[in-house]
Amino acid sequence: MEKTANRPVQAVIFDLDGLLIDTETISYALYQDLLRPYGHTFSVEDYAQNYSGKSELHNMQAIIARFGLPISVAQGTALVSAQEKMYFARGVPLKTGAKELLVYLKQKGYLIALASSSVRARALEALSQHGIASYFDAMVFGAEVARGKPHPDIFCKACDKLHAAPEDCLVLEDSEAGIQSAFSAHIPVICIPDMRQPGTAFQDMAQAVLPILTDVIDYLERRCC
Repeated sequence: MEKTANRPVQAVIFDLDGLLIDTETISYALYQDLLRPYGHTFSVEDYAQNYSGKSELHNMQAIIARFGLPISVAQGTALVSAQEKMYFARGVPLKTGAKELLVYLKQKGYLIALASSSVRARALEALSQHGIASYFDAMVFGAEVARGKPHPDIFCKACDKLHAAPEDCLVLEDSEAGIQSAFSAHIPVICIPDMRQPGTAFQDMAQAVLPILTDVIDYLERRCC
């Protein structure tokens, strides 16, 4: 179900993990690799509910505390980072419709931003693998804001970098934390779910829940132009 848009969209702000690139399954595997030597595990559903869309720092702190791991946040982050490089070296796939949507937005003159809890080098590596880094007019990463998703800071920062009013932007997100972040920033948001469908409360925050990224093109043609 879609809600009626009140104003034309001037800028589109993308999340990265699980929205543009197919990395949430990698992230889940990395945390499983971290926990395995200590005899712990958790489900994909647990990951999607509690860790998807949130910053690496938040997740590492939460996992160490939850499972009582005998390592520091710095040690855990270093272990995961080293292991992730091996996954990334094999190539990170784009989500269905990502390139097509970016091409459409650029051709139509939309401003395009990335707002990711990731670190810059990691994000640029993934985007550069597919030759799409140049499509973005602005990028914001987790280290640039005081509070990560579900707080609104990262999307507010993206609007500032684009010199665009929140109500003139559209956020594309896959996670509940991201939906909450955009909603709190007073930016219309569309959800393209990755690992799980958002709960009812989060669906109510979104303008629409769409299956794949190319569906955003039809949404913009019908609702926002």
